[in-house]
Amino acid sequence: MNIKSCTILLLFVGMASFSNAQRPAIPSDQRADWFTQARFGMFIHWGLYSAAEGIWKGERLRNGNNYAEWLRYRNRISNKEYTALAKRFDWDKINPEEWVLLAKKAGMKYIVITAKHHDGIALWDTKVSEYSLPKLGKTNRDVIKELAAACKKHNMRLGFYYSHWLDWEHPDGWDHNQELTGRITDEQYDKYWQGKVLPQLRELLTNYGDIAMLWFDMWVDHRTTIVKKEQLEQVIKLVRELQPNCLINSRLGLPTPNPGIDFQTLGDNQFGSTYNDQPWETAGTIAHSWGYNSLENQWKSSSQLLQSLIDNVSLNGNFTLNIGPRADGSVPYEGVRRLEDMGSWLTKNGEAIYGDAGLRFNDPRFDWGRVTTRKITGNKQMVYLNIYNWPLDHLLHLSGILSKVEKAFLIRNGKEEKLSFTQNGPLTLIQLPGEQSDHFVSVVKLEYSQPVQVDPSVVAASEFGGYALNSKNYMHKPDEFEAKPFDGLLPDRLLIHKEGTIIWKVYIPEAGQYTVDISCHNFASADVNAVISANQQQLTVNLKPNGKVVVEPHEQYTDEFADNRVGAFNFTKPGYYEISLKTNLKPEQKLDLNRIWIEKVQ
Repeated sequence: MNIKSCTILLLFVGMASFSNAQRPAIPSDQRADWFTQARFGMFIHWGLYSAAEGIWKGERLRNGNNYAEWLRYRNRISNKEYTALAKRFDWDKINPEEWVLLAKKAGMKYIVITAKHHDGIALWDTKVSEYSLPKLGKTNRDVIKELAAACKKHNMRLGFYYSHWLDWEHPDGWDHNQELTGRITDEQYDKYWQGKVLPQLRELLTNYGDIAMLWFDMWVDHRTTIVKKEQLEQVIKLVRELQPNCLINSRLGLPTPNPGIDFQTLGDNQFGSTYNDQPWETAGTIAHSWGYNSLENQWKSSSQLLQSLIDNVSLNGNFTLNIGPRADGSVPYEGVRRLEDMGSWLTKNGEAIYGDAGLRFNDPRFDWGRVTTRKITGNKQMVYLNIYNWPLDHLLHLSGILSKVEKAFLIRNGKEEKLSFTQNGPLTLIQLPGEQSDHFVSVVKLEYSQPVQVDPSVVAASEFGGYALNSKNYMHKPDEFEAKPFDGLLPDRLLIHKEGTIIWKVYIPEAGQYTVDISCHNFASADVNAVISANQQQLTVNLKPNGKVVVEPHEQYTDEFADNRVGAFNFTKPGYYEISLKTNLKPEQKLDLNRIWIEKVQ
């Protein structure tokens, strides 16, 4: 940004009203309504670390996580040398409005910026500390004020990340190395809390207009840290006093649920696996690092990012996606391109995301994609089938919705193309055209005249013509049987270590003969007997011991899961059937069940 445009923006900032006349307080149970409507937001990691670009004196970050914003701590940089990085900022080019415009183009509805990260450096002209970017950079620019003005101008909600637990510059603040030195007492830490944390939060909540959220970053329970419950409650009290509508995330550090916490933040780049009624989010990265890293080479694809957003929305969650601008304010081309791709998709398919949630299936994953839904005026409900994998036979299988479909459309470039379909019990088959409607994710829209009724426990039909009965979609299992997730080597599985019966519910759409296979690992040295039953038919199988399988020669071995053909069931008519597995294990035996596969004989 040139000097002239900078002056114009600063005049606009000066004219903007940042008096603390906030919106009227809304009931606490409605405070996060805007958040669940928005679904998609921008995180901005930008600070003094942005000028180092992940390298210090020719050396990369000294940690495998390679988060560039941790450079000062990881590479043991002195305060004097670190603060000298402020000289590298190019204030003639830095324009926070461009970040807002990028977020808007991407279809995002809110922005969260790192007002103070763990390095303790405030982005705004704080009166509490000498450690602020304006003071260190010898500039009269207040990036927070400029960003607030741009957000107000473009109708974008603004939130602040504030590192409350960690502060590497303050003599009484905490850094992890004090686990070894032990030099900070509770009294010293409270001096930091009362002298810096609370006054700086007051500045942020007072001087920049409506603040949508405060995003804290203590990713462990406060009881494992130096931070006291009373200190966190002081934060909540301050927020409710100054900005009662401002949201607070779960990384404040209090055990949840807690009336002071408005939404849950999962771990970094951790995505949801089950439906959650409470508002929640994933904060994630476009590549790997949060702060700008010149050595970055792990860019995620546009499809991957879109699917992450859709996956979360299908489970009632948000996606807050990070950019890490350079010290001149520019965003790497790879990040801009992916945000533009997502914005283009949302322009055409946003109704499948904004204000949407999902449906409560035992296992929300379909092998073709995910389901999102919204209720509209009256009793009508729209269901959106977000197709990641276009079926080769052009027939889409939707399992689990009992309500009658009124209409089906394919959304192509924002327009609706009518589709034909058939419905049989909880199974809806939708005929698709030969070509998918979108390069990334195609969307089919189903219209229902009444709120949809779901059968959450029915096993989803596979696009490959069968049913996979596994550790995620059972109707009943003994409490002692433990579901284990895929760990990079072993598949999703159910650990069985005693006698018991697992039951799945399947809807068989056509009468006929169906073959039955079982995939499992038998840890024992002897056979394990099991019985698979359906419709008064029983198939007995002797599961032989499995050994190991080589993953990498001379390096890595893991448990082998063998497929066993058990036999076949004959279903004389369409309908619901319960499929059960009964295991007869001796006390010293255990079994890992991967799946039972049922498929109609053609």
